[in-house]
Amino acid sequence: MQKLFYILFLFGYLGAAQQQIKASIKDSTKLKAKNVFGVDTFGTLYYATENYAFHKKERDTTITYTNFQLGEITSANTFNPLKINLFYQDFNTVVILDNRLAEIYKIDFNVIQPYKNVSFISTGFDNTIWVFNQDLQQLELYDYKTNKVRLKTVPVQSGVIDLKSDYNNCYMLTENYLYIYNYFGSLIAKHKNSGYEKMAFSKGHLVLKKENQLHILSKNTSEIELVEHPKMLINQFLVTNETLYIYDDEILRRYQLKLE
Repeated sequence: MQKLFYILFLFGYLGAAQQQIKASIKDSTKLKAKNVFGVDTFGTLYYATENYAFHKKERDTTITYTNFQLGEITSANTFNPLKINLFYQDFNTVVILDNRLAEIYKIDFNVIQPYKNVSFISTGFDNTIWVFNQDLQQLELYDYKTNKVRLKTVPVQSGVIDLKSDYNNCYMLTENYLYIYNYFGSLIAKHKNSGYEKMAFSKGHLVLKKENQLHILSKNTSEIELVEHPKMLINQFLVTNETLYIYDDEILRRYQLKLE
């Protein structure tokens, strides 16, 4: 009886271990963009073109925001469509737009005291953004309405590669580790970076790129799993809930993530 229990347990374990995340192609869309920053659950596209313009494309309409003085957009966070954050690293400036792409706030870190040399930003809760202070090598939750730093994390010892967040967590990928913080700034998880170069995040699903292969850290799990997908050159990728988007050669492909 005991041997039978162990045999059943072993088969169950092996069956679970063989499960993997698979990306199945659903459809594709032609899109000419320099950078694709977001796709929401309704299919609204947020992207930038070569002329420094930021676009919000819905089914029948496209609206545009352009700031020629600030030039090229380094990153854009569209997690909160009512407060879209555009980061212009060359000018150390963040512009916040509403859902009609009207400018509602501008944060020029060059004139704010104390001065901040910012290399990454991402959305926080309320009137905050996560900023990586390059000079201090630390992550800060900055309240742009009050010009106050609500919290600071312990400085990191390696270069930062990417930063993503929502209202609850902030994910910071460095050359050595992936750090996960909660909204109190407490470190809740830490994973060794084994070659990850970029990441995308949505509703608890974190997708990481390593060469031309994608990996996923799903919500409520501690293991980074390989995603099975067609071999292709991955220039840009996004995730929205359980939907993966890969952009290359002016084609935006949509995949469904599912457990096999």
